[in-house]
Amino acid sequence: MTTTMDTTTDRYLTELGQQLRVDSVRASSNAGSGHATSSMSAADLMAVLLARYLRYDFDWPDHPGNDHLIFSKGHASPLLYACYKAAGAITDEELLSFRTLGSRLEGHPTPRLPWVDVATGSLGQGLPVGTGIALAGRRLDEQPYRVWVLCGDSEMAEGSVWEAFEHAGYEGLSNLTALVDVNRLGQRGPTRHGWDLDAYAARAAGFGWHVIEVDGHDVAAIDAAYAEALGVQDRPTVILARTRKGRGVSAVEDREGMHGKPVPDAEEAVAELGGPRDLRVEVERPAAATAPRRAHGTQARLPRYERGDEVATRTAYGRALAALGADRTDVVALDGEVADSTRSEYFAKEHPDRFFECYIAEQEMVATAVGMQARGWTPFVSTFAAFLTRAHDFLRMASISRAGLALAGSHAGVSIGQDGPSQMGLEDLAMFRSLHGSTVLYPCDANQTARLVAEMADAAGIRYLRTTRSDSPVIYAADERFPIGGSKLLRSSPEDVLTVVAAGVTVHEALAAAEELAGEGIRVRVLDLYSVKPVDAAALREAAEATGCLLTVEDHRPEGGLGDAVLDAFTDGQPVPRLLRLGVTSMPGSASGSEQLREAGIDAAAIATAARRYAAARTR
Repeated sequence: MTTTMDTTTDRYLTELGQQLRVDSVRASSNAGSGHATSSMSAADLMAVLLARYLRYDFDWPDHPGNDHLIFSKGHASPLLYACYKAAGAITDEELLSFRTLGSRLEGHPTPRLPWVDVATGSLGQGLPVGTGIALAGRRLDEQPYRVWVLCGDSEMAEGSVWEAFEHAGYEGLSNLTALVDVNRLGQRGPTRHGWDLDAYAARAAGFGWHVIEVDGHDVAAIDAAYAEALGVQDRPTVILARTRKGRGVSAVEDREGMHGKPVPDAEEAVAELGGPRDLRVEVERPAAATAPRRAHGTQARLPRYERGDEVATRTAYGRALAALGADRTDVVALDGEVADSTRSEYFAKEHPDRFFECYIAEQEMVATAVGMQARGWTPFVSTFAAFLTRAHDFLRMASISRAGLALAGSHAGVSIGQDGPSQMGLEDLAMFRSLHGSTVLYPCDANQTARLVAEMADAAGIRYLRTTRSDSPVIYAADERFPIGGSKLLRSSPEDVLTVVAAGVTVHEALAAAEELAGEGIRVRVLDLYSVKPVDAAALREAAEATGCLLTVEDHRPEGGLGDAVLDAFTDGQPVPRLLRLGVTSMPGSASGSEQLREAGIDAAAIATAARRYAAARTR
């Protein structure tokens, strides 16, 4: 097919759609796997968008005025890569490297490609992230870019999608357009609503969206729908496109059992689609725009506390975050309607233009943060540690996206007291430690917390800070430094029989136990392992060599927490020291904080008892 076609005609758009189908078939068939039919249903939607509405400079992916295109249905990656080829961003040779070792064209898109903002493929996440990018454009960047999100109809069953509909509708994000590829068929058969566009329309309209229903294979109708969306100035738009899965190839079109696999006969399918084409699309570049913000070194005047002061680490977090916001205009804060408890309210009061209330929608809150960091902002996300577990899959995908965001989980552990187990974060350390490239921090006092907040701002990847509800004594000087990956030896002597390794609230219990034991002639050292990941392996090995035994104590389940972090420091094949563990193994109820620590067996008395038993056994 010649490249001299009149690009202003509907015929050109139709031929471009067919080219995208052909290249989706070729890429998936060459790989022997991939979602060809899911790509073919949305090809006409993408052809019109690419040729007439997308504003993007493929030679400058970081152009601050670029539109954002997110494939929430990430399994349709052959279509996305076919679009890149049509735009001249990749070659045909690279297109055919799809799903091969070392290729940038992975089975689902990731930011290994410079034109991909975030990884997708876990359904229900593209629109929530797109909402965050659009919100940044409206309230932070103040740029005219648009956000286009291609969704599948199967993922419309995900609750996170409707969290995004609610959030975007509430914020009136007219710079956001969702394209829903309603092709009727999911993985194992028909979707819940099939081709009932009215069912989707009623839901979307109920959340305040402008709704357009269209034949997803009529390029003129699609063109008109996009033009209509651009004219809506007070709300987001959703285009519900009725399509046919596997469009254009009779062997697979609207047939069950064809999901997630190449077409049966690629040569026959390409011929039925009219053969290969080599159309090139000159995607319109965006207008000039100011450069996005970039993070810089932290010089914040952090709050300072005197030794002996009683301050909750959640309070120290909130005050430090507010101070950080005064120093760095790239820092934004998001909260899930608990800012008075997490103490992010301090930031909200001082920097209201950069504070975002996300309400009780933790998945959308994390997704919004992921979207904002894609625009160069540095988000801090705050809620109860227990409630962050609801957003685990969004955090997992954020790590695949190579996203940079900081999170703070308050009300961690049984020490919160009477609220009971539904409010207690007891699995959060394990969850965050398991994320690729993550940083996990657990401070024990106010000065340490403030310093770690500053450290988090300049770190990469996903950073998690665990804070506690109750006041605790300040034990460190305000000028003390706490590098990520470090620890602090708080008490030691040549006669130490074991090392108590603690973090957060249990540091104070460990110090009290050491004092009690010293009165009995039993010496133990205390190590504050505030950096749970990366762990200070050198300090742990030194303590193990000096005392022969490490006793970990944590206000967390034993699985995946502090004890496992310590154990990981001894997986190098060298001799492992004696290891003892204290953690929360029972199901808590309602009681005071001190009663909770006692009942869980992680208070000073429990630590002292474990040390006595070990010391007695050691002398036999």
